[in-house]
Amino acid sequence: MSLRQMEYFLTVVQEASFTRAADALHVTQPALSHQLKALEKSVGGPLLERLSRGVRLTPMGRAFLPHAELAVRSAARARRAARATAGAEGGELHVATLHSLAVGGLPDVFARWTAAHPRVLLLLHEYATADALEEAVQRGTADLAVGPEPAGRPGTVIPVGEEEIVLVVPFDDRFAGRTTVTLPELADRPWIRCAMEPVVHGERFLDRVCGQAGFRPRTAVWTEHTSTAVRMAAAGVGVCTAPAHLVRGAVGEDCVVLSPERAWKRPVTVYARVPPTGAAAAFVDLLRDTWPAPGATGPSEDCVAPAAPAL
Repeated sequence: MSLRQMEYFLTVVQEASFTRAADALHVTQPALSHQLKALEKSVGGPLLERLSRGVRLTPMGRAFLPHAELAVRSAARARRAARATAGAEGGELHVATLHSLAVGGLPDVFARWTAAHPRVLLLLHEYATADALEEAVQRGTADLAVGPEPAGRPGTVIPVGEEEIVLVVPFDDRFAGRTTVTLPELADRPWIRCAMEPVVHGERFLDRVCGQAGFRPRTAVWTEHTSTAVRMAAAGVGVCTAPAHLVRGAVGEDCVVLSPERAWKRPVTVYARVPPTGAAAAFVDLLRDTWPAPGATGPSEDCVAPAAPAL
């Protein structure tokens, strides 16, 4: 079994066709078929079922797939790490993160990185939830992940700072002249909910905190992305929750940001399956230097669990 055979296997799965895979790999179709047959002989059974139109994975192939993905991606990371350690100026760095951090927290970090390391290509992988982010790191999709502290402790976990969750209302809201609000004051308001909302101890975050305040939030709109929810709130559709850095730094025009009396905060970390070296280590240092210092004023609300799916 060779790395090249696994790369060929993954390309066939991705293209769902031997013909398209051979074109993508710049090899002949007989050569591709020969390598796949050798791989199947090595693992002891068929990995792909040849159909009249395309291919599909066998049960053995489905079991083999995630391990092949991890092996190929680990090899790519090893090459990048070796180049970075050797002082190579080029190459690429794969960074995985959550949608809200990609929109609100990382643009300044990326701008500083590209100015300092113009020949190192950044590839950003965005995920909707912290669980999906952690799973991607375990599969070897990225060199680094930026997000809430992972539940599974995938390897190296480095604290970066905090993110604050705030409330968003339009400029003409009756609370627009204030900076803080209590949740009971919002009991009669419609809410914009997001599929990326955290689940804390088996309960959605907003249901949990509003229940602790004595009411159940009335949902007016469900959205897929937090940035959409913020724009809906700015238009007056209802109140929404969102990370402060996303609202203030990216999509928060024409709206007012309110903080609950007890601030909602959670830690932000950068983590990886192996200790960062070279370009990855330099990115971690830049991220920690750029991120706002933790410990801002106001008590922290303990129901925002570090390992919960992200807003």
